[in-house]
Amino acid sequence: MSKVRRIGVLTGGGDAPGLNAVIRAVVKSSYNHGIECLGLENSFDGLLETNRHTVLTPRNVTGILRLGGTILGTVNRGNPFLKPIETSDGPRDYAERCMEMFHKLQIDGVVVIGGDGTLSIAHEFNKKGMPIIGVPKTIDNDIVGTTNCFGFDTAVTFATDAIDRLHTTAQAHQRVMVVEVMGRYAGWIALYSGVAGGADVIMIPEIPYDIDIVARRIKERDSYGAKFSIVVVAEGAVPKGGKVSLVKAADGGYVERLGGVGHRIAAELEKLTGKETRTVVLGHLQRGGSPTSFDRMLATRFGAMAVELLMKGESDRMVAFHPPEIGSIPLADVGGKMRLVPADGDVVRTAKSLGISFGDE
Repeated sequence: MSKVRRIGVLTGGGDAPGLNAVIRAVVKSSYNHGIECLGLENSFDGLLETNRHTVLTPRNVTGILRLGGTILGTVNRGNPFLKPIETSDGPRDYAERCMEMFHKLQIDGVVVIGGDGTLSIAHEFNKKGMPIIGVPKTIDNDIVGTTNCFGFDTAVTFATDAIDRLHTTAQAHQRVMVVEVMGRYAGWIALYSGVAGGADVIMIPEIPYDIDIVARRIKERDSYGAKFSIVVVAEGAVPKGGKVSLVKAADGGYVERLGGVGHRIAAELEKLTGKETRTVVLGHLQRGGSPTSFDRMLATRFGAMAVELLMKGESDRMVAFHPPEIGSIPLADVGGKMRLVPADGDVVRTAKSLGISFGDE
């Protein structure tokens, strides 16, 4: 193994339950191998100045395993390379400044915890000479090359609990309840929580829906005495021949903000079925709270593997879950790709065999 004396760790992109568990694993694993660990603040921004990092020891990460969020902070603002930034030394190119600080701090490698966007940026930094190991993070579970990302199980568990609670009020008032969950372009959360929560309709980005088919399914339930229905909708669900619901279009390096599809679908269903319809948007509640035991274990294994790979002299790789083992794949295989729900996959087929409608047939 090559001699690694100091590593950095950072979190980027949207937060997810389990980030602190990864940080804890990186810090404790580094410490037990005689490696100093620097916690870099707010993603790669922690490499813009010499005072934006903290030396982390096991004492600093005591008690954070169960905590949501990230003790290092994070940013989610698109590609930082697009324009110069202000530093204490005046305007500088973002990448050049980060590389300068990387060398000045004498860091031997960086563990980057983030989603597709953050890992794509990490790959670019690696090409500039910064040894990097990526750790996949997203509650959407849409990063290619890994069966699971930490945060997904926690989000599904929370959404399922919410659906369970909505069943009782929906049944009491004989209403249609539309539950909007996260999932911009991949419907994993909607699919898994919908099946686990006993939904009657699931609408995901991968399967464009026909609202008339959805309304017909609800009327069929009414006809045999089931006077209420649960509809689970991913925020990126799209009607056949239509477009996603946007709160704000992409602008200045920031990605588009989706939202509103749950309310739109509820209004349409109320008109088509004549049934009282309500909408619940779970939103960022899915990102918060304590990670499940599965996510704690996965995040811990990811963090320990990241340090192990750096110690072996490897870089430009992402740790990945290939059940039952943790392995790694090239970072180049991750950027610009997305792990989508197969429209003919076994989970979708299982749901359809149970009578769950996806609004497509």
